[in-house]
Amino acid sequence: MRRRTLIVSAAAGLAMPVVGRAQPFPSKQLRLIVGFAAGGGGDIVARILAQEMTKSAGLSVLVDNKPGAGGNLATREALRAPADGHTVLLANVGMLAVNPYAMKDVGYDPRDIAAVTLAVDFSNVVVVHPSVPAKTLAEYLALGRRPEGIDYGSSGIGGAGHLAGELLKARSGAKLNHIPFRGGGPAMNDLVAGHVPSLIASAPTATAFMRDGRIRALAVTGAKRSPFDPDIPTIAESGFPGYAATNWYAAVVSSKTPPELVSALNGILTKALNAPEVRDAFAKQGMETLASTAADATAHIARETEVWRKVIAEAGIRLE
Repeated sequence: MRRRTLIVSAAAGLAMPVVGRAQPFPSKQLRLIVGFAAGGGGDIVARILAQEMTKSAGLSVLVDNKPGAGGNLATREALRAPADGHTVLLANVGMLAVNPYAMKDVGYDPRDIAAVTLAVDFSNVVVVHPSVPAKTLAEYLALGRRPEGIDYGSSGIGGAGHLAGELLKARSGAKLNHIPFRGGGPAMNDLVAGHVPSLIASAPTATAFMRDGRIRALAVTGAKRSPFDPDIPTIAESGFPGYAATNWYAAVVSSKTPPELVSALNGILTKALNAPEVRDAFAKQGMETLASTAADATAHIARETEVWRKVIAEAGIRLE
């Protein structure tokens, strides 16, 4: 699949943030790496942020999609880049809190990653093609208890949709056969076309298709119903108390990046995240904005890592 990129160019002559007495930062184009193909939740978040950073700070931003291996290819790429603050990885829960502990070899050490800020949080949605004879989660799982089970797609191995599916599989005993794609966009295209019967998709990827009736939503993976689609029940209230699996994204860099550059990036990114237009754009996609300090983002990643390490161990989840 051909890699897609977006370049958002800065207007000439606009001022840039300055780090101490050093040269202005950034001194060149920012590269925002996404671990999944265009059209998925992470890609949508990145492009909204890139446009806002250009408008508010006059920066040039390249959104660089590097799909593959559940986001691990993107993580390796980001860590190989010069630690000069100009390469930022927009990473999800799988890339930061799950893959290193549920995969045999991810090709990087989590200790080599430094948090800049949290970005967004949102539930995934269990959706089916209209031809699937299931109107509720219980009916869907009944299909999954047949000898052949039922296939479900996700944005990729180790992604939030995959994690949600494996957790549901472990809790329900249904035979849910995972079909990984190279991003939420390609997965949704195949669902709408009827090539895969079901999908655990991010809210940003699924919302438009749900609302025009091209797919049917059965349940959301978060602990509570989405305020944007309150009629869709949670998996927890559909027979699995305590079930919760949300997707979140954080901006991270190599841990070799100087602290003053991490601070400068935090200022740039949180300003964009807190812009009213950005918050509204995320809300329309079913996402909650989570702009934070680098320290708070680090603490959040650590907490989520402990949660998912426990789930992985108890459910025997292996992502290969």
